[in-house]
Amino acid sequence: MSEEIKNEAAAAAPGAAAPAEGEAAQKKRPGKSIPAGIAFIRSTFNNTQVSIADARGGVISWSSAGKAGFKGSRKSTAFAATMVAQDAARVAVAKGMHECEVRMQGAGAGRESAVRAIQAAGIRVTQITDTTPVPHNGCRARKRRRV
Repeated sequence: MSEEIKNEAAAAAPGAAAPAEGEAAQKKRPGKSIPAGIAFIRSTFNNTQVSIADARGGVISWSSAGKAGFKGSRKSTAFAATMVAQDAARVAVAKGMHECEVRMQGAGAGRESAVRAIQAAGIRVTQITDTTPVPHNGCRARKRRRV
């Protein structure tokens, strides 16, 4: 009886040497290949963010100018947008993506250069849509100033 308790205690210890039978079979599996998806490009006057998602909207890879190592006013350049899009597209291509539609938002400098970088990374762009929010009449103006 005491031997059973010792064996159970050894198996339950965090540093147990022998893995269970199911654990050895469950090593890292290669991820599913995602052939098509959506690339969301958000290009503002201060930053550029690119996220590439599968067809259902689950993000596969993302990058931003800050993540790519740019700081300050260099984040808003077209070159930074190119590097950001290449970084995100490289991860997506590694996961099997070879076709995507692009949805752009914002009025920054890196809109077109980000799309070109995605194409250069080996992803075929099927559709480009501009989803920038446009106010139909805007919010209410301030009251007139009286002097």
